[in-house]
Amino acid sequence: MGPDRYDGDDAGDTPAGDAEHQARVAEQVASLAHELFDMAREGNASTLAAYLDSGAPVDLTNEAGDTLVMLAAYHGNTSTVRSLISRGADVNRANDKGQTPLAGAVFKGADDIVEILVKAGADPAAGTPSALDAARMFNKAEYLSLFGA
Repeated sequence: MGPDRYDGDDAGDTPAGDAEHQARVAEQVASLAHELFDMAREGNASTLAAYLDSGAPVDLTNEAGDTLVMLAAYHGNTSTVRSLISRGADVNRANDKGQTPLAGAVFKGADDIVEILVKAGADPAAGTPSALDAARMFNKAEYLSLFGA
């Protein structure tokens, strides 16, 4: 095709084409984000780590404000929690309901994850209910001891 013939491949050069392109990109980004959240829930630490190492944000949040570390902690995925922490995940970031990864791990009785989060600096008093509140509610003396309460 010659240089002065239109072949339809420059749809991105028009405002309508730009909007369509942006909509497709936004859809692809949302799809990838959902995949990352699934990886955190399912404990797919190595694939998730590869995405994070390639530039995906370690503190990405879903529509409920849950971070990857929140989902990994709540679903008992120890290696994923460790991987996220080693990449700088905020262990104290609460979701939209005020819940923290540590409180979620206490609620689920995930002993290893509770210990990992505390060692990483998770605040037992943060959130609503806090990990301290949850430990008291479920009579988890070992957690209270770990928290220094």
